[in-house]
Amino acid sequence: MQMTSAPHLQAEDGPEYARILGDALRHAHERPDLEGVGDRLNTEQLRTMALNATALITAAAATEYEHYVKARAELRAASATVPEGESYGDTSPATGPGAGVGAVLTVLTPLLAGTAAVIFLLVGYLMRAVSPSVGFGTTMIAAGWFFAAVAAAAILVAAVGLLVTALRNGSTSLAAENEEDELPEEVARAREAWRHALLERGILPFLRDALADPTAGPAARIPHRSPNRIPKVGYSRPDFSGPEEGPSAGPRPTFTSPDFTSPDFGGPAHRPE
Repeated sequence: MQMTSAPHLQAEDGPEYARILGDALRHAHERPDLEGVGDRLNTEQLRTMALNATALITAAAATEYEHYVKARAELRAASATVPEGESYGDTSPATGPGAGVGAVLTVLTPLLAGTAAVIFLLVGYLMRAVSPSVGFGTTMIAAGWFFAAVAAAAILVAAVGLLVTALRNGSTSLAAENEEDELPEEVARAREAWRHALLERGILPFLRDALADPTAGPAARIPHRSPNRIPKVGYSRPDFSGPEEGPSAGPRPTFTSPDFTSPDFGGPAHRPE
């Protein structure tokens, strides 16, 4: 059975596990104990095997991971000052009715002004073509060009707004990426301890065992557990030994029939004659 995720590993830490695994495989040629990479198994095969055995590998660093998760949760609880209903870490300005109206106007103004420009220009030029002497056509054309200018200005403002929003979101993303570099010392130490334990006690032993015996299943590569040990599932079967295996550990029960003695029945009593 393939296991692609550890029951105790949170989803946000899955990419970190994959990154540590990738780094270990990328620098496998620098480790003498992993010199078989590329001969017996290539890196992609090892990566697939390690991802399928995530639960087994991460169990080797379960203690460090629990400490890291606890420290991270305490940090988030202490810094959770965002009002309910807003996403954590949202640095955008407070949105309200004004911001909603502004967004609607930004979208609708170019559309409405452009549509009005097309209508006025089309009607104005048609009227001037049919009746050049009528001055109303010139007025319609002027109004059309006015709305065209408004549409162009609205499009320019919308483009500038999109650019500013993209730059702001980009800086927010960079801040989120660099957030782990600004973690408190306790959380940073706990994270580093988990990474080190995961690599040294989980990933590297698994890769070494996989290279030593590529045909063994994932269950045979549980860190700090003998491959020949069969885990108990809550009960144990009794020890049975066949006839050829010699006597059992204890004496077998024996059954002895009770001693029955028949009453003394003699012959008929002989009376003296």
